[in-house]
Amino acid sequence: MSAFVPDAPQHSPAGTLPEVDAVLTLTGERTIPGLDIENYWFRRHEVVYQRLAKRCVGREVLEAGCGEGYGADLIADVARRVVAVDYDAAAVGHVRGRYPRVEVMQANLAELPLPDASVDVVVNFQVIEHLWDQGQFVAECARVLRPSGLLMMSTPNRITFSPGRDTPINPFHTRELNAREMTELLEDAGLTDVSISGLFHGARLREMDARHGGSIIDAQIERAVTDAPWPQQLVADVAAVTIDDFDLVDAGDREIDDSLDLVAIAVRP
Repeated sequence: MSAFVPDAPQHSPAGTLPEVDAVLTLTGERTIPGLDIENYWFRRHEVVYQRLAKRCVGREVLEAGCGEGYGADLIADVARRVVAVDYDAAAVGHVRGRYPRVEVMQANLAELPLPDASVDVVVNFQVIEHLWDQGQFVAECARVLRPSGLLMMSTPNRITFSPGRDTPINPFHTRELNAREMTELLEDAGLTDVSISGLFHGARLREMDARHGGSIIDAQIERAVTDAPWPQQLVADVAAVTIDDFDLVDAGDREIDDSLDLVAIAVRP
């Protein structure tokens, strides 16, 4: 997930953002590291990998829908083995060339190219909202997990990402979920012990929200949609965001419907 503009530019007009070459095209469907204009979205995704990587220590991990591959490579720091699958041939070629620790394959996520009960953890971050047959995909995740294996999934919270709508604002999304729908999706596939957390802006990002009319997210989207120049304060704030600027909070400790993203962990019995 990016600023969800199909032809979003990789930088604003000259003098507002540094130009950075990207191996993969910035389409709005996936986020890419190393672009200042994309830094908010990249850090918002990266923080979930960082916070949940400890559950992958010494284990065999599949990332289903790896995109650019930075997350699979991050997990490779601690996992015994990381296999990655993506539908996009360009992404697969990029991962193969850039992240040699990751075993990457091109495949449809509705038919994962792994044997039954072959991995300990399946990671699926910011992908489920792009899929047409979400139930079939989760069933495939359950199939390839070993008993007691974990499915770890994140997705934008429909309530805050597409407020007041049943259909997604993002043209790349097929169906967005709230916490209840996400839980039901996992349980319907036979997974158990589903726990849900929410990703929120921390104190520094809330200060940035206040500086940019109440939402640094809306401020970025407005410029992407209109191709307007970015104010220097917005440039500086977006480039300065780190993973420490986000809070990942258990559903019981904060109102989950107010979260930006939902993060679920479920167990294959």
